[in-house]
Amino acid sequence: MSFDILSDGHQIIHSKLEDLDQWMEDGFRARRESFGSELLCYSPTAYPYSIRDHKQRSSLNFISISVTGESCSLNCEHCGGRLLKGMEPLVTPESLVQRCQEIASAGGEGVLISGGSDSRGHVPLRRFAEAIRIVKEDIGLQVVVHTGLVDVQTARILANAGVDAAMLDVIGDERVSREVYHISDGPRQMEQSLEILHSAQVPTVPHILVGLDHGRLCGEVEALDIVSRMSPTAVVIIALSPVRKTSMEDITPPAPIDIGRVITIARLGIPKVPLLLGCARPLGPHKVESDMYAIRSGANGIALISQEGVDFAREKGLKPVFMDVCCSLAYQALS
Repeated sequence: MSFDILSDGHQIIHSKLEDLDQWMEDGFRARRESFGSELLCYSPTAYPYSIRDHKQRSSLNFISISVTGESCSLNCEHCGGRLLKGMEPLVTPESLVQRCQEIASAGGEGVLISGGSDSRGHVPLRRFAEAIRIVKEDIGLQVVVHTGLVDVQTARILANAGVDAAMLDVIGDERVSREVYHISDGPRQMEQSLEILHSAQVPTVPHILVGLDHGRLCGEVEALDIVSRMSPTAVVIIALSPVRKTSMEDITPPAPIDIGRVITIARLGIPKVPLLLGCARPLGPHKVESDMYAIRSGANGIALISQEGVDFAREKGLKPVFMDVCCSLAYQALS
């Protein structure tokens, strides 16, 4: 079917429930035609996770690391650097290599290397260039990197190291980028970063955060349009979850149905690319409902899926497959 992300996407955003149901059916059918029946269920071990059908085999299998500790110069409105507190602080190349050696010795599979951004929106990765190469090539771990905005030199570093995936958020509305992320001209800069990573042949997994505008939808369709032109390796949809002690701690997160709308647009607009519902999203009943919308909309996989989501997937004829790694590696499982 012919699908235009901008025009059809906005139609889906504003559609009535009965019309959305049909769009989701189309998305689920497209997913089955392109990828078959497996539902990839990811549980990276930065987050403790256990349901009836799966328990993580080791707390060290795939951890998250911050190369800046708890420091971030952007101080985004939705995060304020607080999300860095859940990562292991390894602020020198030597400590990064040593910790990754320990993880490999314990049978771990990989690491997410992340950190806070500088005032321009870049995670300071250059001084870790050799360490990242050692972790990937010599130690043999899978390496996923959260980059923030990217310049040519950083992209070359990641390419030379052979990282498995580079992740960065893509925002489709300039005002939202400026007011929430404190990055001016954000959509253009993010598109440029995707172009640089693609040119360097770095597997790239853009993330789109639903409800970044204080819980409201604004720019998600435009972000998907940007991503669709950049040959992503996979696309991850995440959702705003209020974080304590930030300016957004009291906002209402986007409704699960709105997450479903965005996933449906992504599935129909980028039908041949692995599509995931990521781990960053509200918990509790909200999570259960968003899991079900993701399945109905044609997602290939879900991070930290609820047991209810697993049961629903089976009802839909899908076969859950569990992996204790980052969902950005879905392209490896689907290649």
